Amino acid sequence: MSAATYRAVQATGGGTLKLVERPLPTPGVGQVLMTVEACGVCHTDALTVEGGFPGLTYPRVPGHEVVGRIAAVGAQVAPQWRVGRRVGVGFLSGRCGECDSCRRGDFVNCAHQPLTGIHFDGGYAEAMVAHQHGLIALPEEFGAVDAAPLLCAGITTFNALRKSLARPGELVAIQGVGGLGHLGIQFARRMGFRTAAIARGGGKKTMALELGAHHYIDSAAEDPAASLQALGGASVIVATASSPASMGPLIGGLKSQGRLVIVGAGAEPLEVNVSGLLFGEHSIAGSNTGTPVETEDMLNFSLLQDIRARIETVPLTQAAEGYARMMRNEARFRMVLTTGV
Repeated sequence: MSAATYRAVQATGGGTLKLVERPLPTPGVGQVLMTVEACGVCHTDALTVEGGFPGLTYPRVPGHEVVGRIAAVGAQVAPQWRVGRRVGVGFLSGRCGECDSCRRGDFVNCAHQPLTGIHFDGGYAEAMVAHQHGLIALPEEFGAVDAAPLLCAGITTFNALRKSLARPGELVAIQGVGGLGHLGIQFARRMGFRTAAIARGGGKKTMALELGAHHYIDSAAEDPAASLQALGGASVIVATASSPASMGPLIGGLKSQGRLVIVGAGAEPLEVNVSGLLFGEHSIAGSNTGTPVETEDMLNFSLLQDIRARIETVPLTQAAEGYARMMRNEARFRMVLTTGV
C-alpha cells in the first residue's frame, strides 16, 4: 500500500477473484478509513464471490472478519474512533436507526442492515472504508490473525449459546466440529455447560475432547438423538453443519422445552417431524451473529477464557487459493488473509 493506492482482491462474479490496485478512498460522513491487518475467509463470502445475493453489484471486495487500525476519519465520527485505534468489522456493519427493529434496540435485525463485503467493499484488501456504527473496539492483547475469525464464527456461536435458555451445568450439544463448531465447543465448555460434540466419524473425537467436549457422539456409528437422551437430553443443540438434512432428527435429543439453534447455512429445506415439536414442547430458532458491542463482549470473554480459533494463514496475494481451500472444506479450521500492513 502506498500513500495514494492500495491492493484489493475483488470479485467479478462466477467465482472469479482478481488482485487489483485501487486509489485510496477518503472516508465520508460517519465513516473511517481502516488499514487492514488481517481478514478471515468465511463460507458466507461465497454470496459475493459466486453471486446469489439479491442486488449485488460487481466488482465487489469480499470479507467480513476484518481487523486493522483507523487511518483517517470522516466528518461527524465519534471521538472514541480516533486515528490509530485498533478496530474490527464483522458481517453486520451498521444500522439504519429508523426501522421498527432499530427503534426497539434490535440492531441485529435492522430492516436495512448493510452487510460487509456485500453492500460495500470488505476486507480482502489492504484498506477499507467502514461506518462507525459497525466498528468493534478490539483489545490490544489480541493478535490480528487470532481476532479475525472471532468476528463472525466466534460471535455467531457465542451469541447462540449466551442468548439460549441453557444454564450452567446443563447438557448442551454442538453439532459439527468445523469452522463454527470448534469454537462453539470451546464457548460451551467455558460457559459452564456439560458439552457434547456431534460429528460424523471418529476422526474428530480427539480434537473435540481437546477443545473441551465432555462427550463425543459419532453420528455415523450411533443415533445422536438417542445418545443425547442417554445423557439426560440436551437443553440446547447448536447446529453448525451446512446440511439441514442432518439437523431435523436432532430434535429427538432435546429434553423437554429444549431448543435447536441453527447457525449453519445450507441450501436444502429443513425437514422436521411435527410430533417431535409438540411432545416435549421443543422449538427451533436461528441465530444471526451479533452487534458490535456483543462482539466486544465475546472478545473479552475469549481473552479471559483463552478461546482461540485454529487457523491457517495465507497472504492477501493468495486470497483466491485460500478461498478455494475453504470452499473445498480443506481448511483446519479457519482461513485468514494477512496483508503485511
